[in-house]
Amino acid sequence: MTIDNRIEVVLIDDDPHLRQALSQTLDLAGLKILPLAEAKGVAEQLSRDWPGVVVSDIRMPGIDGLQLLGELHAQDPELPVLLITGHGDVPLAVQAMRAGAYDFLEKPFPSDHLLDSVRRALALRRLVLDNRSLRLALSDRHELSARLIGQSAQMLRLREQIGALAATRADVLILGETGAGKEVVARALHDLSGRRNGPFVAINAGALAESVVESELFGHEPGAFTGAQKRRIGKFEFANGGTLFLDEIESMSLDVQVKLLRLLQERMVERLGGNQQIPLDIRIIAATKEDLRQAADQGRFRADLYYRLNVAPLRIPPLRERGEDALMLFQHFADEASARHGLPPHHLQPAQRALLLRHTWPGNVRELQNAAERFALGLELALDNSAPDGSPGALVEVVTGGLSEQVENFEKTLIAAELARPHSSVRSLAEALGIPRKTLHDKLRKHGLNFGDSSQGPADESD
Repeated sequence: MTIDNRIEVVLIDDDPHLRQALSQTLDLAGLKILPLAEAKGVAEQLSRDWPGVVVSDIRMPGIDGLQLLGELHAQDPELPVLLITGHGDVPLAVQAMRAGAYDFLEKPFPSDHLLDSVRRALALRRLVLDNRSLRLALSDRHELSARLIGQSAQMLRLREQIGALAATRADVLILGETGAGKEVVARALHDLSGRRNGPFVAINAGALAESVVESELFGHEPGAFTGAQKRRIGKFEFANGGTLFLDEIESMSLDVQVKLLRLLQERMVERLGGNQQIPLDIRIIAATKEDLRQAADQGRFRADLYYRLNVAPLRIPPLRERGEDALMLFQHFADEASARHGLPPHHLQPAQRALLLRHTWPGNVRELQNAAERFALGLELALDNSAPDGSPGALVEVVTGGLSEQVENFEKTLIAAELARPHSSVRSLAEALGIPRKTLHDKLRKHGLNFGDSSQGPADESD
């Protein structure tokens, strides 16, 4: 049991008359009081974020004030503890002050002396907790920035949403394309939540054979089916007290979806072949790369499960929607790979930066990370610049030479990259590059390029 956070003062004294008198003084001052006759078990009932102070007599049977001070400060050294002493206990009280007591009151003391000390201690406690909250928020923000790299508006918004949802008990539905980082987001939600010390269990529903998916998720009892020789604890039960991340939820069969819906509603799991309902304290984070609403309309996904999951959706933007983050991500992964392989870091040349910015990243962050690994190893960095429509790729080449040569290569790279995009005519290509058609013809000839290199093939150059 935990002492209610509305309690502002825990007052401990084995003398019932003094305890009653002090309680009345504090109560008349408008403070919420919890009077106790002994100190046993008090430390265990106070959480680190409890906003109050403790007032305790020193001389008590069982656990005395000094022992209590030690127990309280073992779990929170910044908790204000005021000690009440008799005249002969002053040396003992001085010792307690050195041990970290906030104040001591020598009997008899005027009531305003007690009130003044308690109010100052409460003000200090509020300041300590405010500072802790600020440090935690800054720490969480820094941790999120290190995990979810990027300064685009989409990433800033995503980090804000994760920070807001992490501390809640709400189940979350993560929406994102393959390689966008859905498990990274799920892990961040877990690690920034109050469940961070509990298990984080990740399972890909799409990778499970239909014959074992129910056993994997819900567990089974001996004899539940052929080959079930002993009890198996399922993933949901194994994640009790923590978080279960269920990726590719769209691949679940409709039968399994029914059981998942029941589990989400009742927070109970029943093993296959068993009759016992096992209560769960669990957070479900589901992820999908499909439009579940569309899947529900097509009868491939249960509509009631979709609406149950869609309470707190988080959309991860694909990398092509936040191109300005690509360079930062690429350099981060390249530096990590260089350090991992014991190699000196490589830095992007202007032409390489340009092509990274223009790349459509069909494989999202996963594709970028693989490209950065190759770059760090000093291998030729070939980007599969195929957009979903199948337009051809471009090669990121290492640019060397003097300034004029680099400028020439940079110009050629930009034009080649634009040629890889859909254009119906030379005119549209020139407009995309922001140059006149005559200038474009000259530059195509200069760099050995022609409009026939575009993804549409040859076209009427006179257009």
